[in-house]
Amino acid sequence: MAFIETTPEDRAEGRTAEHYAAARDATGYVPNYAAAFSARPDVYAAWMQLNGAIKSNMDLRRYELATVAAARRLRSSYCVLAHGTVLSDRFLGPDKLREVVIDHHGAGLDEVDVAVMDLADKVATDASAVTQQDVDELRSLGLSDADVLDVVLAAAARCFFSKTLDGLGVQADAKFSELDPELREALTVGRAIAEQ
Repeated sequence: MAFIETTPEDRAEGRTAEHYAAARDATGYVPNYAAAFSARPDVYAAWMQLNGAIKSNMDLRRYELATVAAARRLRSSYCVLAHGTVLSDRFLGPDKLREVVIDHHGAGLDEVDVAVMDLADKVATDASAVTQQDVDELRSLGLSDADVLDVVLAAAARCFFSKTLDGLGVQADAKFSELDPELREALTVGRAIAEQ
């Protein structure tokens, strides 16, 4: 599950036990990402606060598109699978999501969605390569400077979380194996899904 030793749920105490209980309440089980933070539940709590603040200022669909674009660039299977599932279930459907993950330029998204994903991808690839022209393009499509900031924040925050999980060898939860095989293959952009 991870390259480091994590605290088993039945041996968790104090803040780690609270962290696991919150994860179980939210998902019905303790996800592998939660276990990865078992030695530092305060860091996970800070991440949740930061990510929640970013997400609260964005349209959920836009947040998920930016997140998937950044996670795809980072080759984070866990994050593409998790956030792709939200996009599939709530906004795009599995076939459209598969197209978006494979090539968002050819997936029939509108200009705003493509530009948002392009910016998020660029931030995850090399943020120093972002130019005034990138920002001006989003402005010309109707985004405010605060909207642009939100996209950059979503992509930059994803870098922290995706790189933490992949740096620790954390695999996406086995539940993702239940996805349609073609969709699962498209969303598995890096590490394999955990077997159990």
